[in-house]
Amino acid sequence: MKNNSPYNEPKKDVKDIAVDVAKVGIRMAMTSDREEEEKLKEELIDTGIKSVAVDIGGSMVETIPTIIERAVVASKRSGVTKDCFSHDGSVAGATREAISQVYSKAAGLNIGGKISITSCRAHLTVAIFINIGILHLNEIVIGLGHRSI
Repeated sequence: MKNNSPYNEPKKDVKDIAVDVAKVGIRMAMTSDREEEEKLKEELIDTGIKSVAVDIGGSMVETIPTIIERAVVASKRSGVTKDCFSHDGSVAGATREAISQVYSKAAGLNIGGKISITSCRAHLTVAIFINIGILHLNEIVIGLGHRSI
């Protein structure tokens, strides 16, 4: 199988890779179901970008540890990151950063949405896309964290 990844070429600017990984992460977090996730993963096969998404929900304050744990476990199980301490720390840190970007709007309220973990070469992004609900007044927010691995 020939690998047509543009990221195997040394001429690709490192900044461009970081931006591409972030864009894919946001797209993956915004998928509406597992079928759409799988379709996006298939599109990524030849690019060198790996991504996984996990559903999240509950009270924002109470679910933060669960969200971080799910992100770390999903990234290892899916092969987005390696099973090592530094990669686990990068995923946890990027997840914490993404959460901090949405926390002020979601604190004390119920959330539902998805978190994605995406990597290529030394770039790792975690995107969180959530719906914050209070009665019929909903808010949509997105957060993004980046780390080098």
